[in-house]
Amino acid sequence: MRRAGLHHRPHGKVGSAAGGVKGMMGRLSIAVVVLLICTVSLLLKSTSNGGARSAYRTQINVEELWNGADSGGWRPSSAPRSEWPPPPRETNGYLRVRCNGGLNQQRSAICNAVLAARIMNATLVLPDGFHGIYDVEHFIRALRFDVRIVESLPEIRKNGKTKKIKALQINPPRDAPVSWYTTVALEKMKQHGAIYLTPFSHRLSEEVDNPEYQRLRCRVNYHALRFKPQIMKLSQSIVDKLRTQGHFMSIHLRFEMDMLAFAGCFDIFTPAQQKILKKYREENFAPKKLVYNERRAIGKCPLTPEEVGLLLRAMGFDNSTRIYLAAGELFGGEKFMKPFRSLFPHLENHSSVDPSEDLAGNTRGLLGSAVDYMVCLLSDIFMPTYDGPSNFANNLLGHRLYYGFRTTLRPDRKGLAPIFIDRENGKTAGFDEAVRQVMLKTNFGGPHKRISPESFYTNSWPECFCQMSSQNPAHKCPPNDVLEKLNNQLESEVANDLNSLSLSNSTGSVAER
Repeated sequence: MRRAGLHHRPHGKVGSAAGGVKGMMGRLSIAVVVLLICTVSLLLKSTSNGGARSAYRTQINVEELWNGADSGGWRPSSAPRSEWPPPPRETNGYLRVRCNGGLNQQRSAICNAVLAARIMNATLVLPDGFHGIYDVEHFIRALRFDVRIVESLPEIRKNGKTKKIKALQINPPRDAPVSWYTTVALEKMKQHGAIYLTPFSHRLSEEVDNPEYQRLRCRVNYHALRFKPQIMKLSQSIVDKLRTQGHFMSIHLRFEMDMLAFAGCFDIFTPAQQKILKKYREENFAPKKLVYNERRAIGKCPLTPEEVGLLLRAMGFDNSTRIYLAAGELFGGEKFMKPFRSLFPHLENHSSVDPSEDLAGNTRGLLGSAVDYMVCLLSDIFMPTYDGPSNFANNLLGHRLYYGFRTTLRPDRKGLAPIFIDRENGKTAGFDEAVRQVMLKTNFGGPHKRISPESFYTNSWPECFCQMSSQNPAHKCPPNDVLEKLNNQLESEVANDLNSLSLSNSTGSVAER
């Protein structure tokens, strides 16, 4: 009897068996080819992602979090990997910029200013206020292979009088492309000798095609921009005191009036407090209809201090955890801090750890912000509670990534919102597990692909990282003597300039005779 689905062949038994084997081999060959294609496809996909670890954790281990994120074989590297000539002695003119905003907005503006100067072959003039917070000598020395820098516009002698060069003021377009600087800005610089770009926040596109330009931004941000020695010493002193009892976590508790007003999250406050927030919003932000319940449901509200505490406890951090709070003046007072403090009593800030006079008068000034920045950078774990339009949190996330993939906890507010809302409505069963499942899907500070709207200053991978054993030449680490080569190039350039100057003087002397 023939099996259903099989056709009778008019061949003998041997031919039938051979045909069966042949068919089986054919099917196996097809299966092998399909498997091979799938494998190659997966490898190509992995390569296209730059080799980032895409797999999420399966469970949260607090001890592992204290020790840092998995590097995946990557290490920070912002040295040039292709031809990078030193800046010539003769530039096209002087570039001044106005770094408006707070400390961290200024930081990204300075990075962009250095890149703009390199693009235009301009001499960069240090921005106003730079001397008060940053180490000027170190900044100029660290960027000697990249741009020429002066502390102020030079003086010129004209009609028997000495006066400073006057820079032409220009308002650059937001997120201007490189081409704007090589055409419009450069033309004006050549005409006037100096230009003053104001304002300069977000005035150079973050995404540029040249990876060497991106690496220059990293050299500025993570190597050249160093706070003055007394700030570094004070910050290290606070870190040392916090470490006397082991690990510590830093939290940027962004529960402040400006952010709450911006987010439109009013309903949890008293009528008097709501009035203050609404007035602040009307005076500082564009009109927009904002419904609290809708905003909160999609994760647009900053986490409350209590929600931060509940999240950390659900992840496995106990009440012995030492926490450093980087924050301005919290809105709403003790009512909102009390639940958090009951969960985590070991709370500190820079004033409580080091109540020195230097910080006492600068709690909300640049000094306090600089110290908070350094302590958060050096902490074992960093957690921003609202990393939307927050330059402080975003810059720190990028700096900690570059600083060796230090652990960061980035709450998915949209994913957590329904869990917190259910808890408020009495549905507490399974709360901790639900929080853990949301957090397991987040990145804990390891290398990951940058996807808009994530900023380059938040994630400079892969441009500013390399692998020693990478098969991709673009990701391979530069040679160890790269700085020596750059220094030799610079010395050669100076020697050529001196020879040219000597020859010019010699020719002048002969002519005078």
